[in-house]
Amino acid sequence: MRVFNRYSPKLVAKHVTRLFSGRLYIAGRGRFDFNNGWLSAPDHATICHYQTVKEVNGLIRDVYQEGLREPEQADSLRTTY
Repeated sequence: MRVFNRYSPKLVAKHVTRLFSGRLYIAGRGRFDFNNGWLSAPDHATICHYQTVKEVNGLIRDVYQEGLREPEQADSLRTTY
């Protein structure tokens, strides 16, 4: 279980994607579970929980989509030095 003393969405997203499953606690926001690389809200969630889950999962989604984009064209790369 990882404890975050401050809420930093990018740091939380990085932690969730690296460990893939587990539990974390964010001071002022509460306890969260994550599974399959996605953050999920607890059973008795508040609006703050849902907002945090939406923000962190949005960052994770952006990272995954960036990895799926096509690489730059080969002719645009510099081949001679």
